[in-house]
Amino acid sequence: MTVRNQFTTKGFILSGLMNIFGVLIFSRFFTNSVIPDYDSQAMSNFGLLMIVVWGFAFISVSKNFDKVPWLIGVFVIEKLVYASHWTNWMINNKVSEVFEKDKMAGIFYSIYGINDWVFFFFFLVVFLKLIQTNK
Repeated sequence: MTVRNQFTTKGFILSGLMNIFGVLIFSRFFTNSVIPDYDSQAMSNFGLLMIVVWGFAFISVSKNFDKVPWLIGVFVIEKLVYASHWTNWMINNKVSEVFEKDKMAGIFYSIYGINDWVFFFFFLVVFLKLIQTNK
């Protein structure tokens, strides 16, 4: 495995771990009611569980990502959807209100979209390189 592939593999693993442990820690294993209260559309307990599932999907392809370029394209779309949703949420809501109700929920809302934007760009670069290599 090349150094580039090792770096990319670690990126997939890190993205998955961020999804899994970010949700589990900040939602207090799905018992933090403040997170779903402020965004019941995307951050219901079911939505949070699906974020964890996406995390496992990212990890599952970490060593064979080069064999599934179109799945990586799906990851790009998934991250774009969540990152855009967060950006819209931040524009239309006050995270300070969330912090007042629950510090962990406030931290979650402050950072989850930044994480999604970072990994959107990561997956996008990987996807574009895979498509270019496979031509």
